[in-house]
Amino acid sequence: MGRVLGIDYGDKRVGFAISDELEMVATPLGVHTRAKAGDDVAAVLELCREWNVARIVVGEPLNMDGSSGAAVDKVHEFVGRLEECSPVEILLWDERMSTMSAERVLIEGNISRRRRKGVVDKLAAQIILQNYLDSL
Repeated sequence: MGRVLGIDYGDKRVGFAISDELEMVATPLGVHTRAKAGDDVAAVLELCREWNVARIVVGEPLNMDGSSGAAVDKVHEFVGRLEECSPVEILLWDERMSTMSAERVLIEGNISRRRRKGVVDKLAAQIILQNYLDSL
């Protein structure tokens, strides 16, 4: 066992969540604003070193009917770059509805639209990671 890093890879931001060492509970970790592709990978590798990550789970944004589109292609490209540099196992996880679920939680918590932008990605990463951990 070890820590698992959850990733919600978006067009503008990358949300991160981390598990406890027993791989039972996911906690939001932070958000990285995307700039260059290499920066995204470097941010992930730094978190892996800092948190002693044993596995990475990346949300795969499938369409509701299970098909893939442009967003899935972007995630697969990112995962491919990450696999070239990462010493840990990387898994894709169906993330359908995770961002919508995160938005709903924040709206129900009366979080303003402006503040939601800064936290929705790490909350989506937490939901992706928690769903993965629950499946174990």
